[in-house]
Amino acid sequence: MADTNQKKEMSFLNHLEELRWVLVRSSIAILIGGCVAYYFSDFIFDSVIFGPKDGNFVTYRFFCDLANQYDLDKSFCIKELPFELQNRTMEGQFSMLIWTSITCGFIFAFPYILWQLWLFISPALYSKEKKNIKLFIFIASILFFLGVAFGYFVLTPLSINFLANLTISDQVKNAIDVDSYIGLVKTTSLATGLVFELPIVIYFLSKLGIVTPQFLSDYRKYSYVVILIIAAIVTPPDVISQTIVTIPLIILYEASIFISKFVNKKDELKTT
Repeated sequence: MADTNQKKEMSFLNHLEELRWVLVRSSIAILIGGCVAYYFSDFIFDSVIFGPKDGNFVTYRFFCDLANQYDLDKSFCIKELPFELQNRTMEGQFSMLIWTSITCGFIFAFPYILWQLWLFISPALYSKEKKNIKLFIFIASILFFLGVAFGYFVLTPLSINFLANLTISDQVKNAIDVDSYIGLVKTTSLATGLVFELPIVIYFLSKLGIVTPQFLSDYRKYSYVVILIIAAIVTPPDVISQTIVTIPLIILYEASIFISKFVNKKDELKTT
């Protein structure tokens, strides 16, 4: 009995050791990506991060063209946003440079991080499932990058435009802390990228039996209400803008239901 317990303990410790190396290798990949981002920091800050601050940003032009074509709300037809950015701490710009580089490093290294996680969980999978590693990494990476792009090109400018033009009084002028602005851009883009991983998460939860298609279907109407509320908050009061935000999120949810059904059918066939 003691030998059995010792083997189990060693097995658990081996798993912890392997997880530690997964974290170490992933951290190294993030640092390498961060160094690349640091090297191109001028472009990343001036053209990417501060892009949605420019009234000529591609998203604002797109919504302005839609507004002019269909006679909708023209709040996106702007030349400049009514706020300026300020740094209020001595080490503020240095801190923002480092953490922004690390965030970009995480985005660059995301496929490698997925590969490391797959190698860690692969011993618990069937041999057929292990063969799908390339497909898994490809689909998960595409979903993540699509989510980041959706967050950056759609949600971020919608949020910035809404918050910049929201005033409680004409006596209050917006002088935004640059750390707050960058935090909004990074958080929105990263969070949306992770939200777009919903089908992948549902796949594994369905494999574990934690989530069922019936559960997702039963809560569909509540999920749609939440999606519509989010779309209404971050978009101007017109149908087209809200639809552009709503459709991808609904597609993700419906895809998750389909994936859960697919997993359950495969598991039922294996048990019969």
